[in-house]
Amino acid sequence: MPIVVDIDVVLAQRKLAVGVLAEQIGISPANLAVLKNGRAKAVRFTTLDALCEALECQPGDLLRWVPSDAVLGVDAAG
Repeated sequence: MPIVVDIDVVLAQRKLAVGVLAEQIGISPANLAVLKNGRAKAVRFTTLDALCEALECQPGDLLRWVPSDAVLGVDAAG
């Protein structure tokens, strides 16, 4: 998927555990793990807002787009 989730990077920078963050934003650790590991199909803006507030960051710190061929490791030449 061309959307990469960097929640784990921000968590490491903040030295914050997944369970603690999940409790702060009001979702289960399992649901946060699904989002963190890039397995989520969608994210609610309310959840994104809560993540940004708890982590004191911008949405772009948590999510980024990469071209599909970069994800697959294919160069642009073919």
